[in-house]
Amino acid sequence: MPVIQRVVKPTTHRAKRALQAREPKLVENAKNTLFIKGRKTSVIVANCMKDLYDIKKPHGKILNKLNNIVPFENITPIEEFSKKNDASMFMFTSHNKKRPHNLILGRMYDSHLLDMVEFGIEHYKGLKEFKTQKVSLGIKPCLLFAGELFEHNHEYKRIKSLLIDIFQREIVQAVRLQGLEHVLMFTAAEDRIYFRSYRIQMKKSGSRIPRIELEEIGPSFDLKLRRTKISSDDLFKLACKRPKELKVKKVKNISKDTFGTQHGQIHIPKQNIDKLQTRKMKGLKKTASEKEEQRKRKSDSVDKETNDDNAVKKMRM
Repeated sequence: MPVIQRVVKPTTHRAKRALQAREPKLVENAKNTLFIKGRKTSVIVANCMKDLYDIKKPHGKILNKLNNIVPFENITPIEEFSKKNDASMFMFTSHNKKRPHNLILGRMYDSHLLDMVEFGIEHYKGLKEFKTQKVSLGIKPCLLFAGELFEHNHEYKRIKSLLIDIFQREIVQAVRLQGLEHVLMFTAAEDRIYFRSYRIQMKKSGSRIPRIELEEIGPSFDLKLRRTKISSDDLFKLACKRPKELKVKKVKNISKDTFGTQHGQIHIPKQNIDKLQTRKMKGLKKTASEKEEQRKRKSDSVDKETNDDNAVKKMRM
């Protein structure tokens, strides 16, 4: 027999607001990320997780307690943490002899695992090692992806989608040039993804458009791909399904080009220019000679039609 889940009704206004905040919305809030430590960690993965948490603030939460969890064997504890803390993304760090400096990135759908990828951290260089000016806290970064693997490899396509989900923050409709301060770049080559962080510097160029220079601010590290647990295409399609209210209604004969300019196609019936009414002014009126010539053409055409009819009648007789 199926287990009937007991519906818990809130008893306080605070609990009611908390449940309402977790209900599905047409426009979802920025996705929160949960940072979880395994039963054993190294200094490298601990510092790397702290740097990623600083980038993700304020949409992130660190669980300082060590947890005896092996995600690829049992994901249930992380699913419970995710549901309890209302976080759809997670980062899990661990360290052992077989898989040193281990970092697992994952995301949830309906409080259950959707995708999970395991990396090994190499050539780590933290934020503190870059003695440069940092960007403002909580600013939305510009995400850049380089490498053919992100376009042609099925696993790397999902990894790209996962990285966008983690670091994109709020979805915006327009971008102000002065608001672009931070760049996160991911480069895919062979079995590694190179993570780099830059600050955008706008300098004088002699025109309205400034000259752009990138200054590396950290953190900097390489991610070696180890294991993946990718959902089926049907489940991924269901997770990406948009509500009907948000779908843009297609209008006939209207399209947009690459630059966002709207173009419309208008269907006009064929017009008879001879009968087109023009402005009645003296300069457009026909002269006497033109009127006489027009009458002569009409009479000639009538005579020709009459002669043709007579010729056809004679042939029939």
